[in-house]
Amino acid sequence: MKIKSAVFVKSATAPDHYPRDGRPEIAFLGRSNVGKSSLINSLLGVRGLARTSSTPGRTQLINFFLINDAFYFVDFPGYGYARVPKDVKDEWGPMVEKYLATRPNLVLSIAITDSRHEPTERDKVMSEWLISQGKPFIVIATKSDKLSSNKLRVSLKTASALLGGREIIPYSAITRKGADRLWREITGAISRDK
Repeated sequence: MKIKSAVFVKSATAPDHYPRDGRPEIAFLGRSNVGKSSLINSLLGVRGLARTSSTPGRTQLINFFLINDAFYFVDFPGYGYARVPKDVKDEWGPMVEKYLATRPNLVLSIAITDSRHEPTERDKVMSEWLISQGKPFIVIATKSDKLSSNKLRVSLKTASALLGGREIIPYSAITRKGADRLWREITGAISRDK
């Protein structure tokens, strides 16, 4: 996909603050420090749109980015990082669940794991919840450039087994390997919504 524009629109914590223009939305979900923001920036071919940090738990709001004036990328807080204040952490679960369960504009969720590690218990819970709710989603394994092709193959097979046999799409924010496949999934979900 050719990216003509990608702009940060707003951060939100509640439905009253979400965009109201009816454009389709793609949600990016994953544990802290899994590379959600790097994935978004890489996929769009821009630097610094979604804020990246070596400090886990940096994203603490739902961030909306308008792409090509046609659809939104929605960057969620990472789950599972211990150093985030408890009151902030307690707000995340209900905030994320409410969006995922009730947002009519949501056409695809992208569940993100780190190819170097097995999916966590929270990754499994997220996957099972999306399945139980009948929400369309795909699973991306980031940082795939950090593994040899053989280790990556083993990692993807293990992750697939732990996540109910779903296909895992490898992605590298450095080389952009996997971007074409990911864009096909995104554009397919948007076109099915029309």
